[in-house]
Amino acid sequence: MSEPVFVLVRPQMGENIGAAARGMWNFGLKRMRIVAPRDGWPNPKAIAMASGAGRLLDDAMLSETTGEAVADAHFVFATTARDRDLTKDVYTPEAAMAHARDRIARGERVAVLFGPERAGLENDDIARSNAIVSVPVNPDFPSLNLAQCVLLTGYEWRRATTEAEAVAHEFAGTEPATATEVDRLAQHYEDRLDAAGFFFPEAKAASMKRNLRNLWSRMPLTRADVQVLHGIMRQMVRRRERGD
Repeated sequence: MSEPVFVLVRPQMGENIGAAARGMWNFGLKRMRIVAPRDGWPNPKAIAMASGAGRLLDDAMLSETTGEAVADAHFVFATTARDRDLTKDVYTPEAAMAHARDRIARGERVAVLFGPERAGLENDDIARSNAIVSVPVNPDFPSLNLAQCVLLTGYEWRRATTEAEAVAHEFAGTEPATATEVDRLAQHYEDRLDAAGFFFPEAKAASMKRNLRNLWSRMPLTRADVQVLHGIMRQMVRRRERGD
């Protein structure tokens, strides 16, 4: 097993089961187990809501009890926002999925329990778990929708197992301008502004030119940007020469 199993315990609405499947598939998770769904199984509403993630529902394991659903697991997390008066380690979703990753890397099987929409997991379900996952939500409104909780946990699994750039630059068919290209742009503007009498008084001209050069060097220009800025200056000069 290369990923945790997500176990939906006594889910009530087919739409939430389908939305949970979509959330799992968004983050590359495909192992779902369903315990005693209220409206039976298969559920047409779940299938409709799952859309492109219907394969998860086709392959989902159906169980009558939570014990059956986690029987092969070495470590079980239970998601809950309530104080259940049970002595357990409590993880954030981020820490839980990092822990799951490490256990799975050692060859263990990990399951995550998600409770029904109305009241969440019961103490008998949580007692089967090794640890609790608690989302740091608004204490005045701690209840999360089932599919939302699955989505959030899936996101943290993806973060724990996939490298992602914190900031990525999209160049939309162009590429960064070279130092030479920026220098030519700077010279173009400097020459035209000088001809227009911009650098005045003469005692401050050197400082003004240096500040303008510094402005260009601070800008993350692309080649397309440079071409546009050259074009703007050329057009302004043409209009001035025509006296428009």
